[in-house]
Amino acid sequence: MIACLIISQVMYDKYSGRSRRFGFVTMSTAEEVAAAIESLNDTEVGGRKIKVNVTESFLPNIDTSAPESEPSFVDSQYKVYVGNLAKKVTTEVLKNFFSEKGEVLSATVSRIPGTPKSKGYGFVTFSSEEEVEAAVSTFNNATQPGPTLHVQMN
Repeated sequence: MIACLIISQVMYDKYSGRSRRFGFVTMSTAEEVAAAIESLNDTEVGGRKIKVNVTESFLPNIDTSAPESEPSFVDSQYKVYVGNLAKKVTTEVLKNFFSEKGEVLSATVSRIPGTPKSKGYGFVTFSSEEEVEAAVSTFNNATQPGPTLHVQMN
């Protein structure tokens, strides 16, 4: 089975900059998640035994109501990853925010499956490479109302 890793993030201490020795990955399907857990849990990486599990099961008081229907995402080769989104950012807000740098074909905020809760990142597609470059140079490390954005070509 070939797994499709959507994003990976190692967590770092904000003061020392050193790894906190844990991270998160997002896979494209539940089957890939199960396969990753089965094949990687309790294995060694860099001389350390790792634990692999699903984080959603540990989140208290999760709202299990279905998220509102969002327009379908139009994928494009001109796509940026937008990380560190404030939890209240919607797909529409994300699309409008990036529209000042060009024609936004589509935008999506990734959500915890089966819930309306944001995962804190999303994707925006544009119609050209120039628009992608303008978005990255303008918005990477920019402060929105909320945390500093991380914008990079995808």
